[in-house]
Amino acid sequence: MPRDLYHFVDGQPRAGTSGRFGDVFNPATGEVQARVPFGSKAETEAAIAAAAAALPAWADTPPLRRARVLFRFKQLMEEHFEELVQLVIAEHGKVLGDARGEVTRGMEVVEFACGIPHLLKGEFSEDIGRGIDSYSMRQPVGVCAGITPFNFPAMVPMWMWPIAIACGNTFVLKPSEKDPSAPLRVAELLKEAGLPDGVLNIVNGDKEVVDTLLTDPRVQAISFVGSTPVAQYIYTTGCAHGKRVQALAGAKNHMVVMPDADMDQATDALMSAAYGSAGERCMAISVAVAVDSAGDALMERMTQRLGTLKVGPGIDPDSEMGPLITREHRDKVSRYVDIGVEEGAELVVDGRDLRLQGYENGFFLGGCLFDNVKPDMRIYQEEIFGPVLSVVRTPDFETALKLTNDHYFGNGTAVFTRDGDTARSFCRRVQAGMVGVNVSIPVPLAFHTFGGWKNSLFGDHGVHGPDGVHFYTRLKTMTSRWPSTHTGTSYYMPTMG
Repeated sequence: MPRDLYHFVDGQPRAGTSGRFGDVFNPATGEVQARVPFGSKAETEAAIAAAAAALPAWADTPPLRRARVLFRFKQLMEEHFEELVQLVIAEHGKVLGDARGEVTRGMEVVEFACGIPHLLKGEFSEDIGRGIDSYSMRQPVGVCAGITPFNFPAMVPMWMWPIAIACGNTFVLKPSEKDPSAPLRVAELLKEAGLPDGVLNIVNGDKEVVDTLLTDPRVQAISFVGSTPVAQYIYTTGCAHGKRVQALAGAKNHMVVMPDADMDQATDALMSAAYGSAGERCMAISVAVAVDSAGDALMERMTQRLGTLKVGPGIDPDSEMGPLITREHRDKVSRYVDIGVEEGAELVVDGRDLRLQGYENGFFLGGCLFDNVKPDMRIYQEEIFGPVLSVVRTPDFETALKLTNDHYFGNGTAVFTRDGDTARSFCRRVQAGMVGVNVSIPVPLAFHTFGGWKNSLFGDHGVHGPDGVHFYTRLKTMTSRWPSTHTGTSYYMPTMG
């Protein structure tokens, strides 16, 4: 029988009371392995109340002591590393190496947050006027909330809450209902590390939970990662209710391959970026822009490599690509392949008929490769979020750059070339938030900021890195004078010097 999952509120597991549940599948077998309770408005408000009650004491806890809790948590994560990896594989379907990479990248944000005593240091200016000093400090925002997607159940929540709680805030997390076990286990490890009850709370669910978080006046900040339509809704609704919002949205990442590129290197990078995690990454490369003669060279290699791509369950250490998250999503991606064929793109490799012995009911789709895709096609314009790569051919660099810049999204991009002038021009002129030079997945490390441009980000801040600290704190600036004599009344705008 499927096991029943739970919420985590005020330091304790809480059974759901709404009577509504969602199924959590094993994507490799298609079997339901757990039921997750969908929180009600009242259950969400209880989590917010727990966070609000814990806020004053936690905000007054010195940053050094907050960091020590995170240091202990990091040690526990290392001890339970493989347990967390297996939870990701079981509910998301990632292959072993990819799941390990996800948990590692989440730990890196925890490591960054452990340096919060340094990151919260303010500024001081002595004698801005006679006997007058000016200084600034960063203080917590209050109760914060995070709404995270299915594709990185361990990592993306850790882009948010470690920095938020290190800064002195409390947090309510609404993880994806498709794979919630990893964040629930993380919350238990945090309690074991000494985090006070109520500082981190988890409520599973759907739009009812989300809308409660967006409208409750006790929630001061909302972080989101997901699709563009939902990001727009989160941003507009949260801002309308007076909250600060960072909403990371969809992507259609382009990788420009120049004729002088190392084609074997470009092929390896493109295979990883397009088909790793079955393409279910916001930083996946879904469009390869082949310039001039690079097109034929790239297609020859990609076709050969896709013929040897090992698709299988994540628990098999030989698997290079696992299943998609649900049957519905697998079918949606397959329909996009149908659309590409109908639009006239050349389907060079068709993965729709993939069947694995022993895993016939799994949500598998083989890698798909289109050539001669045109910018007016839906498979070029829309985010597919699956193992489907579109190759667009262009005659020169300027056309390739314009193609990239004209797209609706601007999350990540890359250029593969041996020419420094080309690389420098691309980095300066491309309209995207994250850029790789001979690096196909340019995800910044935790001490830099992750965030896109255009319709890939709503709000003024990306996640983790310096932007994360700024988002989860308010700046306060003091001007201080300790006069030895009375200076008299002045009705003029004060000036210094």
